Amino acid sequence: MENLKQNKWVRAAIPALLLHCSIGTVYCWSIFSQEIADYIGFSKGATEWAFSFAIFFLGMSAAFLGNIVEKDIHKSSLIAAICFAAGMAGTGFFIWYGGAHKGSILALIGIYVCYGFIMGIGLGTGYLSPVKTLMLWFEDRKGLATGLAVAGFGAAKAIASPIMQALLNSLGEGGIYKMFLILAIVYFVMMFVGHLLLAKPAGWHEAGTSEKGARPIDVIKEKPVTFIGIWLMFYLNITCGLALISQEKMIIKCIGLVGMVGVLSSITAVFNAAGRLGFSAWADTFKDRNTIYKIIFILSIAATGLVVLTQGITDMGQNTLFMILVLILLFVVNAGYGGGFSNVPTLLSDHYGMKNISAIHGITLSAWAFAGLTGNQMASFIVKRFGTEIPLEGHADTMVNPTGYQMVLYVTLVLYIVAAIICFTMIGRKKKEK
Repeated sequence: MENLKQNKWVRAAIPALLLHCSIGTVYCWSIFSQEIADYIGFSKGATEWAFSFAIFFLGMSAAFLGNIVEKDIHKSSLIAAICFAAGMAGTGFFIWYGGAHKGSILALIGIYVCYGFIMGIGLGTGYLSPVKTLMLWFEDRKGLATGLAVAGFGAAKAIASPIMQALLNSLGEGGIYKMFLILAIVYFVMMFVGHLLLAKPAGWHEAGTSEKGARPIDVIKEKPVTFIGIWLMFYLNITCGLALISQEKMIIKCIGLVGMVGVLSSITAVFNAAGRLGFSAWADTFKDRNTIYKIIFILSIAATGLVVLTQGITDMGQNTLFMILVLILLFVVNAGYGGGFSNVPTLLSDHYGMKNISAIHGITLSAWAFAGLTGNQMASFIVKRFGTEIPLEGHADTMVNPTGYQMVLYVTLVLYIVAAIICFTMIGRKKKEK
């Protein structure tokens, strides 16, 4: 029993995966968003804001509740389990209510509050809670440890999507709200078990590290330019990732791979999760962890630039090489998007130490909040503003806008270049270990 209490896999890795594999299902929204819209009598565009609010409040709750995570991971992980499950159950209730009262604004607002705000608090606290604990248990391989948990967040969609689809198909009338109620129970159990198991290593305080000390904002002020640089490049990487990922399915159709949309979407999800684990583990081998961001941005610029130069999307699958370049772009961006997430806490710990790292990481995640509101919307605006929709050859019922998708790449290319410049110029030297 004592060995289990001091086992880093039982006390850190497994609970981290239980927490992150639960909250990561927020990215399954696209699986059922249209069905929710149809069931409650609103447009898909109206219901889409629930997801945007969820990501926004994820980042903001992480920023404002980071001190709670810092002081007591048991309290924060319990808050995460309760809020995430309650938000999911509440979403199910308001979907049921909306089905009984078609077009009810109360149902729509209820979904915004439950899926967006309440679940958002669970997302933010649940995302932060295991990170510092993992870095303490896996002190020599911090990147690998945090990458493992964050990969669970990224892989959650690939794992949960077929389960959700099976539930929707088998639950019959009202299956959409029944699914939410069932999953609320399942995820609460998973997260509560994670909450019970999660623990920092014994003797950590005696080792000389204290939970108390300078306020996070004071620690940040020691190297303000570095923090601003990390925040900005994190924000830009997420914005570019979301902009492209939100148009991913239509881009795949546009290059003539309509029949492979499902398979390729699953493959890009694998790259997203693999990037979280692979880039963070790779970063452990560098003296300067910022090197991994330089690699991510250089790869993203190269992949985007090649598709821009070859006009690979507007070619619409006529040239096999150009089609392959577009697919490589999707894989690279997904991997870099995931890798950007997993390396943030360890990069911050290199520059600001382990004291208050949960709170500092939480403040940094506010970048995720704002990117969640701007990434998808920016891409949608560009696609609507530039080019025109045309029927896809051989699929007259499928409308695509190749010029619009290609224009998104021009914007993300510029943003990736800005992020790279920030990465090379604003991120200072690693904090010297005492």
